[in-house]
Amino acid sequence: MSNFQFLHKEWPEIFEIAKEAEDMANIKARSSLVNARAALEKGMHWMYENDQRLFEDYDKRKTVGSLLLAPSLKTVTEKPLRRELHLLQKLGNEAAHGEITDSEKANICIKILFQFCSHLAISYSTNDVDTPVFNESLIPTGTKVNETQKELELQVQKLEAQFKKDQLKRETLETQKEELESLRKELELKSKTLAERAESRGHKVKHIPQLVSESVTRKLYIDVLLKEAGWNNLTLGRELEYEVKGMPVSTNPSGIGYADYVLWGDDGNPLAIVEAKSTGKDSAKGKHQAVLYANCLEQMSKDKQRPIIFYTNGFETYIWDDSFYNPRKISGFYTKDELELLIQRRTTRKDLRTFKVDKNIADRAYQLEAIKRVAENLGKTHEGRYVGTKRESLLVMATGSGKTRTAAAIVDMLTKCNWAKRVLFLADRNALVTQAKNAFKEHLEHLSSIDLTKEKEDSRTRLVFSTYPTIINKIDKLRTKDERFYGVGHFDLIIIDEAHRSIYSKYKAIFDYFDAMLIGLTATPKKDIDRNTYGLFGIEDDDPTFAYELNTAVEQAFLVPPKSISVPLKFPREGIKYAELSEIEKQEYEEEYGDPTIGEVPDSIGSGALNDWVLNTDTVDKVLEHLMKDGIKVSGGDKLGKTIIFAKNHRHAIFIEERFNKNYPEYSGHFLRVIDNYESKAQDLLEKFTDPFEEQDPQIAVSVDMMDTGVDAPRVVNLVFFKMVKSSSKFWQMIGRGTRLCPDLFGPGEDKKEFMIFDYCQNFEFFDEYPDGTTTLNMKPLLQQIFEAKLKVSQLISDLPEKTQAEVDVRDAYLNELHKTIQNLDENRFIVRKELRYVKEFSNKSNWLNLSKGDIQDIILHLSHLQPISKGDDELARRFDMLILDYQVLLLSGSDNTGKYMSKIFRTAASLQKKDNIPQVSIHLPLIKEVQTEYYWETINVKKLDTLRSALRDLIKYLDTQKQEPIYTHFEDELDYDGIKVRGHINTSYESLQSYKDRVENYIRKNQDHLTIYKLRNNVPVTTQEIGAVEEMLFTASVAGTKDMFTQQYGEKPLGAFIRSITGVEQSVLNKAFADFLQVGNLRADQMTFIKTIISYLTKNGTIDKSTLYQPPFTDLNDQGISGVFGDETVKFRILSIIDQINQNAVVA
Repeated sequence: MSNFQFLHKEWPEIFEIAKEAEDMANIKARSSLVNARAALEKGMHWMYENDQRLFEDYDKRKTVGSLLLAPSLKTVTEKPLRRELHLLQKLGNEAAHGEITDSEKANICIKILFQFCSHLAISYSTNDVDTPVFNESLIPTGTKVNETQKELELQVQKLEAQFKKDQLKRETLETQKEELESLRKELELKSKTLAERAESRGHKVKHIPQLVSESVTRKLYIDVLLKEAGWNNLTLGRELEYEVKGMPVSTNPSGIGYADYVLWGDDGNPLAIVEAKSTGKDSAKGKHQAVLYANCLEQMSKDKQRPIIFYTNGFETYIWDDSFYNPRKISGFYTKDELELLIQRRTTRKDLRTFKVDKNIADRAYQLEAIKRVAENLGKTHEGRYVGTKRESLLVMATGSGKTRTAAAIVDMLTKCNWAKRVLFLADRNALVTQAKNAFKEHLEHLSSIDLTKEKEDSRTRLVFSTYPTIINKIDKLRTKDERFYGVGHFDLIIIDEAHRSIYSKYKAIFDYFDAMLIGLTATPKKDIDRNTYGLFGIEDDDPTFAYELNTAVEQAFLVPPKSISVPLKFPREGIKYAELSEIEKQEYEEEYGDPTIGEVPDSIGSGALNDWVLNTDTVDKVLEHLMKDGIKVSGGDKLGKTIIFAKNHRHAIFIEERFNKNYPEYSGHFLRVIDNYESKAQDLLEKFTDPFEEQDPQIAVSVDMMDTGVDAPRVVNLVFFKMVKSSSKFWQMIGRGTRLCPDLFGPGEDKKEFMIFDYCQNFEFFDEYPDGTTTLNMKPLLQQIFEAKLKVSQLISDLPEKTQAEVDVRDAYLNELHKTIQNLDENRFIVRKELRYVKEFSNKSNWLNLSKGDIQDIILHLSHLQPISKGDDELARRFDMLILDYQVLLLSGSDNTGKYMSKIFRTAASLQKKDNIPQVSIHLPLIKEVQTEYYWETINVKKLDTLRSALRDLIKYLDTQKQEPIYTHFEDELDYDGIKVRGHINTSYESLQSYKDRVENYIRKNQDHLTIYKLRNNVPVTTQEIGAVEEMLFTASVAGTKDMFTQQYGEKPLGAFIRSITGVEQSVLNKAFADFLQVGNLRADQMTFIKTIISYLTKNGTIDKSTLYQPPFTDLNDQGISGVFGDETVKFRILSIIDQINQNAVVA
């Protein structure tokens, strides 16, 4: 007999292979696993061939791994089963590749295979069957046989031959199906019948018992993570359940413990200890246990080597190199090489603060200061030991001040000091990736580098340059067998270029996945935008690691200032007004914009339409003429200097190019070129335009976004704003294209001293009125919005005191959809794995039945963003979903503001009615017509809206996308030369990153362990030299500026007293200072309270003016303050003496 006997009648071939796997489980474990995987593969192919619900994703050439990941399978199987089938497939693959395994794993896979076969039989068997019962005693026992590799290869070849034979049979059937209509119909009917049968038995499938315990799957899951890091062939008693000696007797009376996992180096020393707790427990519960095991292993190892500590519950894992860093969360495990490197760094890692920067890479004072700040941020001395502190740094440096050079110098420092081996540089555009790689190659040519968007990496590469989407794809796709090429410890450092660009919401998963130090580079942070990005770098109160702003750079002559002119061009400012046109122009206006059916024309065309869909020749011609005439010239004044024109859109850019070539044919089409993402040769054009050494055409670049940020073009002397920019940060980034120095630009010794900004669209006037610009919210992806809207609708219905059955149906349907979405997530995606705890929790249907506010918060924060786009799902359909969901939310909230949503739905229905010749539309025509009646909207409710959504969402794609065709006009524009406003050298400062006082006071708090500040906090006298050292540190451009600036803000207050006002005095120190006094005599209760009030005041304020002792809070006990509480003058004098001493220690001794 066999556990798989129930397969014998209808699936004899699967039965034979499954039974063979079962028979070998305790005898030939590898053969058992290979056969179990083969039985699974045969069963999966049978399901895909015979169940019409799976047809869409079926390819007879696909492997079982691919079939397990197909979206359609998720609709017909439960997630716990799929997860276990993945495990079976992985363990079967390992066995097939000759990896060592054991009968325990084989028995686990037999149980998993049994669950799958039970699902197969219950769902599809001709007769209704009961859930099979697994009997472990039916697995034969016997003497284990060590299989040779040759025997295993023969077994695999036999199964592969059978697989090819089955594939040939399937292909023959496919050919016959195409040739014989009757056979095709017969098979279609069979597949439909089987699908319906499986649907009807779905409730029974859910009752198949789970045969493998949570603890076993957790252990195997940790094993999978370890294998991804190359930790294969873990053996009991060595890597698993390793016995350690020397445990505290209070913990283990025997002094012996058993570490869950120990990872060993080739030299026999322990590299890491992994302590595993159950999934229901906080992973931190294993932290102390892991430390005890690490202590034992350190003493037991031949070189007294302390292992790296990992503790995990399967979902959350932490790494702790407790000799250098605090614990931190991590997404997996390090490889052997990476762990050996971590251990090695304990002795080879150098103090960054003593590193001498290579002046050939970065030599400017502010660049050296930035590098120094990073060095101090990453490590410090604590109790005589050099330890790691923060792992994130943010450098705010003005465009053109050498961010990339500074970053290269930091990489040079970190690699030479043995802090970093491999570095990842991320930018958001291919052009910036190329530019950064070229710059690094120039300064760090000894470090091998690749551009991941174009080249393939190997493990020896030191510098990897990539866009964000490229590295996300590579993490999941680059694998060798079970190992990820890009493991969590692959990179030691990640540099993020232009870190202000909403990276938190879009790409935070990258930084959570890699266990690397982060360095962010940005030119234009803002205090009130994208606070999450600051959080990513551990920054509070907008206080970056280092800041060097544009105004400072200009003052110090490291950048050139802009000279701005605001040019009053009529149409871009006021629009085109019909009444102000000439008679001939009115005729053209009527032809272009008039409605011939009613004989009317609009009074005006707004300025917003200009350069969008209204392209007026004279407007462009006047801008080009003005630029060519008044722009800064080179070549002795004969040629316009390098110029960037910022256009509104691609159509506008092309129109500018056409008008230039028409008006200036002598340049043969080379002088002005469009450089944007539509241009196939954009990169080549960009390199020629930005060449710092040679003047190459094009001389004028017309850009749409591509050159707004990040591009280095030192020869640029003219910027043309031919569009409105309402983002303050982007505006300053664009201005930054002209700030770079360019020596000898106008001839030997004639350097670039300034650049011109031609503003034709009132940008400067806008930012005069709105210095912060307009706030742009980071929009969530549409799928995430839909997910959260369905959740909100469900909760609004749940909160109704009285609900109809129809409302309950909508709520239950939405919650069921959301549950299925989470249940069907692919756990192999690293983004999903990061949230695995919540994925597992909410894959359980019962957890959706009574959601608390905390549950909803968890779902929104951790799950709503994980849903991938379904194959074939249309964006327009999703937008219609969102329209209906918004309406439902308003309806349930009792809002009257539903008119615009009703109007949109009405118009959509009217447009669909015109498509009644399409069969899919005609089916729903009665509903489409009903939507256009008043009665439909008088009786509207959430159920009707959901029915409408389901019926029409897939029809939206048939609607014509309305595009506004461009209209080219020839009206005469007006450029008022007399009204041109010359601004001279404009104020180049952004909004300060934070107020002056905030910045200074935060700096003091961050450095309170500095020797002098420590002394001030602890009431220890300080010297003039010590105060001088603090002044040198404090009075720099990025902190307090000059001493005059400091005095202007804080007055003539002594620096020590000022620092004390920020840090206060340690309470323990004050208790000691007043201890002698307190121990003399018997104080009354009010006197004791008064002394405690003095201590409390000094703890907060650092010093105390004696006159304050006669003011609140010191008059709370007695109106006369200290005199009223202490009538004895001797006692009062003693108290004042102690206060004098404390105050005196705040100034130079």
